[in-house]
Amino acid sequence: MEKESGTFQEDMSPFARQLKLVGEEGQKLLEKSTVFVAGIGGLGGTAALYLAAAGVGKLILAHEGIIKPPDLNRQILMDASRIGETRIPCAVESIKRINPRVEIEAYPERITVDRAVEWAAAADIVIDARYDFPERYALNEACRQVGTPMVEAAMYAFEISLSVIVPGQTPCLECLYPIRDANWEPLGFPVLGATSGMAGTMAALEAVKWITGIGQPAVGEMVRINTLDLSSVRIKLEDTPLCPACAERRHIHAGIHQIAR
Repeated sequence: MEKESGTFQEDMSPFARQLKLVGEEGQKLLEKSTVFVAGIGGLGGTAALYLAAAGVGKLILAHEGIIKPPDLNRQILMDASRIGETRIPCAVESIKRINPRVEIEAYPERITVDRAVEWAAAADIVIDARYDFPERYALNEACRQVGTPMVEAAMYAFEISLSVIVPGQTPCLECLYPIRDANWEPLGFPVLGATSGMAGTMAALEAVKWITGIGQPAVGEMVRINTLDLSSVRIKLEDTPLCPACAERRHIHAGIHQIAR
């Protein structure tokens, strides 16, 4: 772990406060880890920033499109002076300002199964921060194929939902959402930046917990938080048969049972 520039302690000085929580071994695990963040908007961008700040060694980022004025209330990696530019370069620069040592592979692309299989296979864990269901389903299928766990994070208005999906062990995304809501509007949904930021930091924390082994990630559960009154519900995702995406490996569906408030 020792670097040419100095000792472990000198190299890890930016992480001194969290070493009290994850320990040197946990920090080494973070440095060796790769996280694929699908989407670098208000949720995914926040997650990517805090993963870099935590000392994750490599990030794989994917997000198509340009920076637009309505993005700026929540997409903290973006810059008002770069409206109209592609999101990815701006995101990489912002992350590098926080942690110049983090390795970043970044792709200005939509999530497709073929591409996501490659990216998910190279990662220890994936964060799903996409807003549209076709990309989310593609990411779900890619993780199922290669067996990479996925933090499924989402928000709408003032509600946050979070779950950790482990292929072959837990319900997958299509188990949770087998039918796309016909009324879902992927562009123009209501969002307050602080809510998407909170969802992003929680997603990053789930990834850190998975990588380091500290705490208890929300595996096989969904956590829902109403940010207006900070009430929360933990939901156990129960197995029922015939999910179309993973029926061959596990016969599960979207049965959910409230286990705690």
